Amino acid sequence: MQKLIEEVSLREKCFVFKDRAEAGKLLARKLLKYKDTNSIVFAIPSGGVPVAAEVAKANAFPLDVIIVRKIQVPHNPEAGFGAVGPDNKVLMNENLLRSLSLSEKEVEQQIQITRDIIKKRELLFRKELPFPSLKEKVVIIVDDGLATGYTMLSAVDFMKRHESQKIVVAVPTGVKRTVDSILPQVDELICLNVRSGLVFAVAEAYEDWYDIDDEEVISILNWRF
Repeated sequence: MQKLIEEVSLREKCFVFKDRAEAGKLLARKLLKYKDTNSIVFAIPSGGVPVAAEVAKANAFPLDVIIVRKIQVPHNPEAGFGAVGPDNKVLMNENLLRSLSLSEKEVEQQIQITRDIIKKRELLFRKELPFPSLKEKVVIIVDDGLATGYTMLSAVDFMKRHESQKIVVAVPTGVKRTVDSILPQVDELICLNVRSGLVFAVAEAYEDWYDIDDEEVISILNWRF
């Protein structure tokens, strides 16, 4: 049975976390029950890495990254019409795609750009390490928030195809419609700050918000090696 865990006192509120590190520490408390189990944390770069690092450190979980990437809308990089997984599988937001009036060539170009970025990030962040076996493991996927949710859905789909025992999604913040759509796909979803409404921005959960560059991601991940 799918289970949603939230912090009711934070529902519908903005600017509830100082930064991603604080949010990760708060998430870690909700994951204490998995301490000393066969669990592994996967961060979605870039924003999910500082959150996941705090979760992993607090509970002595192994930390890895899963490289998924939204397929950006041409001339509007903040918007995406789907996502690509680590094995190049494409997950498309068909409803949005139909409204964009993109040509087949434009769609394929954006998918290829996304695949090229994933390939570069695999080398940069995972250092060509083989992907770990997930058999009989509790997989905890962490990002800094859920907006459209397509990168998270892509990560969940990938994990399902790798025989994990249980899939847990853990995020500090998320929009309710996306939380509701992802919940049936996983065993447990932890979202501390659930917000509703037509307009949603992950950044509005954080007092200190900025785009995390590759150098910071690498610096955070270096303690694993």
